Formats: sequence, C-alpha cells, structure tokens
Amino acid sequence: MKKLLMGVAALALVGCSQQTAQTGHEAGAKGTPTIAEAEAFIVDAEKQLTEMNEYGARIFWVNANFITDDTDWLATKAGADFTKLGVNLANSAKRFNDLDLPPELARKMKFLKIGLTLPAPSKEGAAEELSEISTWLGSTYAKGEIEMDGELVPRNDLEELMGTVRNPEILQEMWTKWREVSVPMGPKYQRLVEIGNEGAQELGFKDLGELWLSGYDMEPAEMAAEVDRLWGQVKPLYDQLHCYVRAGLSEEYGEDVQAADGPIRADLLGNMWAQNWGGIYPLVAPKGTGDVGYDVTELLKEKDYTPIKMAETGEAFFSSLGLDPLPDTFWSRSLFTKPRDRDVVCHASAWDLDGADDIRIKMCTKINADDFNTVHHELGHNYYQRAYKNQPVLFQSGAHDGFHEAIGDFIGLSITPQYLADIGLITQDMIPDASADTGLLLSQALDKISFLPFAYMMDNWRWQVFSGEIAPGDYNQGWWNLRTEYQGIVPPGGARPADAFDPGSKYHIPGNTPYLRYFLSFVMQFQFHKAACEMSGWEGPLHRCSIYGSDVVGEKFQKMLEMGQSQPWPDALEAFTGTREMDGSAIISYFEPLMGYLETQNQGQSCGWK
Repeated sequence: MKKLLMGVAALALVGCSQQTAQTGHEAGAKGTPTIAEAEAFIVDAEKQLTEMNEYGARIFWVNANFITDDTDWLATKAGADFTKLGVNLANSAKRFNDLDLPPELARKMKFLKIGLTLPAPSKEGAAEELSEISTWLGSTYAKGEIEMDGELVPRNDLEELMGTVRNPEILQEMWTKWREVSVPMGPKYQRLVEIGNEGAQELGFKDLGELWLSGYDMEPAEMAAEVDRLWGQVKPLYDQLHCYVRAGLSEEYGEDVQAADGPIRADLLGNMWAQNWGGIYPLVAPKGTGDVGYDVTELLKEKDYTPIKMAETGEAFFSSLGLDPLPDTFWSRSLFTKPRDRDVVCHASAWDLDGADDIRIKMCTKINADDFNTVHHELGHNYYQRAYKNQPVLFQSGAHDGFHEAIGDFIGLSITPQYLADIGLITQDMIPDASADTGLLLSQALDKISFLPFAYMMDNWRWQVFSGEIAPGDYNQGWWNLRTEYQGIVPPGGARPADAFDPGSKYHIPGNTPYLRYFLSFVMQFQFHKAACEMSGWEGPLHRCSIYGSDVVGEKFQKMLEMGQSQPWPDALEAFTGTREMDGSAIISYFEPLMGYLETQNQGQSCGWK
C-alpha cells in the first residue's frame, strides 16, 4: 500500500495498544520540559513506532490481499489504534515547542507533529469512526465491478480496455459506469474531511491541507508557491501537447464527437482518468515517422515474459548499477498476479513490512509495456526502503514524498531502445535512428507531460475541500472546474449528476494518499535523469540516454537513498544532482525536439480552451 511509503505518515496505518497510547500521553504531561526529557520522549516514541509498525503493516498486507469483512475489521482496528497513538504523540510533542533542541532531535519532533496524513481529534470514538470510514472507502473502491454486456467486469480489466477501445459510445459507457461505484462515497468522504480537519486543528494547523504542505522543509504557503512555479515552467509544453492531441482526436472521431477547439472529451484519451494518454498514441503518431519499429507489449509476449520475469528484469537494472539483489523473501512473499479466488487491491504498490529487509510489491501484473514500466517504478520504492533501513524510524522515508515516487520513474527513463537491446527484447539493428525520435518523444510526452496538470489538480481540489472553499454540495462541480482549468478536459455527455462523486473513482482519493508527491516526482525524475546522464559521461540527446550498467551513477545514487529523510530535502537533492532547487528545466531539455515539432504542427490551430 502506498500509504506505507509516507514515513511517519505511513505509521497511521499500523497498530498499537490503547495502553501504549495512554502511556505516551502521560509521559508528555509532567512538569517543565528539559532537553533530556525531550530526548527520552523521542526514544520512547520511536520504540513504540518501531514495535507496532510491523504489526500494522502485516495487517494491512493481509487486508489488501484478502479483502473480507474480517480483514476489514482488523484493518479498521489497527488504523484506529495507531491514529490514537499518532495524535497522542503529536500532542505530547507540543510540550517541547519552546525548547531550543539539537537539530536532529528537532527534526524528529517535527515529524511526530506532522506525521499523520489523517489525524483524528482526541475525543472519544473519533479515531474509530475515522478508521472505519477510511477502510470502507478503500474496500468499496477495490471491490467495485462494472456490468458490461451482461457480465461483471473487474475495474482492473476495464481500466486496460480504456486504452484499446476506439468506439466513443463504448468508451463513454465504461467511463460512466466506472464512476457509479464511487457515488456512495460522497457523504462518507465529507465526514472523513470533517473529522480529519478537526484532528489537524487540534494539532495546531488550519486544516488538513496546511498539515500536508508542512512536510517539505518550508512554510506551507511557500511550498504552494513553489508548486505553482514548477507548473509554470512546464505548462507551455502541455499546452502544445493538448492542442496537437485534440486535433488528432477530432480528425479520428469527427467534430461531432471531439470539437477542433475547446476542451477534450475525457474518455477519449486512452485512460480511465485522462491522467496519461499513451493509449492513444496510434491515433496521434507523427505521420511517416511515428512507427518506432516495435511494440514493447508485443515483444514481451513474444519473448514469453511472465510477471516474475518482468520483476526479475527490473531487479537486474538496479543490480547493473551495483545495488545488492533483492532478498529471497521478496520473491516468496510478493503478490505478482491477481488471484482468481478472492478480492485484492490491484493498485500496484511497494511495501516495507519490518523496516529492514521484508520488502515486497503487490501487483495484478499484466504483460504489457505499462506494467513493465510500473515494475521498475515499484522496485524503486523497495530499493529506497532498504537503503534507509539503518536510519531511525522517524527518518525512514524519502527526503520528501516526491523523492520516493521519482526514484523508480527516474530508472524508467532509461528504458530506451538501447536498453531494450541490452536486455534482448530487440536486436541492435532494430534500434530506430534519429528519424524516430519525434515518435519516441511524443510517446513519452503522452504519458509524462499529460500527467502533470492532473497530478497538480488532485491535491489542489483536496486543499480547497479541506479549507471549505469547495463545499460538500459542490464536491463534484469543483472537481470538474479544476479538471477543465488545468487539464482542459470535460466529461462525456455533458454536466455530471449532482450526486456524483467522481473524485472517488481515482484510487488515491478514497485511499487518502496525498498526490502532490507525484507531481513533484515527475519534475524530479527528469532532474535526476539529466544529472545521472552527465555523471555517466553521456553526450548524446537526453532522451536517448540509459544509465543501465553505470556503477558510477549507482554509487552516488545509493548514498542519496541511504539518507532517507534524515536531512532537509535540498541536501539529498544536492548529494545526487549537485543542485538544491527542484527544477522543471530538465523536462524542457528532454522534450526540446518535440516542442519544435508540436509548435509547427499546431500552426493555424486555435490552441487553448475556456
């Protein structure tokens, strides 16, 4: 479960005893505080968190892999127990606010205060109610099925179909039915926000949004401005991509389905949430140069790849950088395919069950290019988790949450034609020449650049929900206002019903996983890639660079990973890239040849939308 990657925030998902929580409260209630007492408090807190983290992680692993009423009950109880402990420790930590603490101790104290993604107030029954709602939302999402042609289709299969079906009527039907499952979530989500906000305010924050933005080694308002700056750097490229894709879809489907100007119909973009558009590449590929000569999905099938072999290939990439192989338990305890006999949470995720070496992935793996990339991404989490295992528990996370998501995707940028040749998926003579670069870059942009505004608006919506700027009765309309503003998309069939809760159709909303991390990771992965390619001595185009086999990169990479969140994130960034500021310019450098092509193709078009 991705929540287990949030460092202290993850610990909201693990269990403790009511007696333990009470002990933490009593320990913080005595006398005038001293530094010695603060040190003792942190030692005790870390002991409690370490002891209970594995217990809770195993409960949530079982719940995600065997969704039943009983495992839901266990997950609800574990979540409530730890929420109590987390709130208690955070409130107790406030006792030391006026002390001039040593830097490491102060950093640990801060993470205790901001660690809970979804804190409950300390009043009786609040933690239990919050955990019950959270578990219900997650299970409702995971168990959802959609009826198509008289048969129930799992949502995981329907998601794949969105990238291959080209009939706009069927696409609209699948898109709409997917969102029927999330309709009952609306009232529950409203209550979750009410309780979570009350918990955040008890900890001294204005609302949940301010709490979430406090984890970036800068003031929340400063961090929000930083996100705006980064979006401003890359928005011109997105605008050109949107204009180009809209024209291609209008040509494919006709103007009665997709107009040649204005927003794009969301269900036509090859993805259930229009968060990446790679599925429609065949419809918008550059004429004459769009065919790179191979299809990774078909190659994987021709070479008899299995889910295990895909994971082994991902491991081999990290091994080529000089990193140690995965432990035997990874292979015996991970979930690689969807079981036929039970409900599981199919959303791909990486797990650290013991804060040491019991690392795993959970995927309902399909043999296709998307999941080939996803395996590399999830293993990035696992290698990061193992690298910082020797840090104190309060520092066992990414330098900030965007780092964790960026690691695997940074590796994924090295899945170039040369890499595919190196691992035997294609032969050297199949590597396309420079004439195919426009197609290669467009394919990448349809996945990477299209994602940026989606990732930005996800938490922008939640920040406005948490602050009350978007009222409960306007949850869905507010969602679509932002999707149109940032992505330039609209729902098929016109305005959505008043009782719809379309945000709940995306896993991370009912799963209560902050999404800003993904936006930041998509910026940082290119920044990592550019620095790594320079480190390895690469001199060609950035999009052709693969760091596969570069132990020089691996050595520096491992040092950054081992830091965890023990230092402010600019220190970790500098350790690998030599710079202390997140920067979107590497994206512009990577896609520079494509930008020129898009601008040429868009001449005469009415780009933009209202």
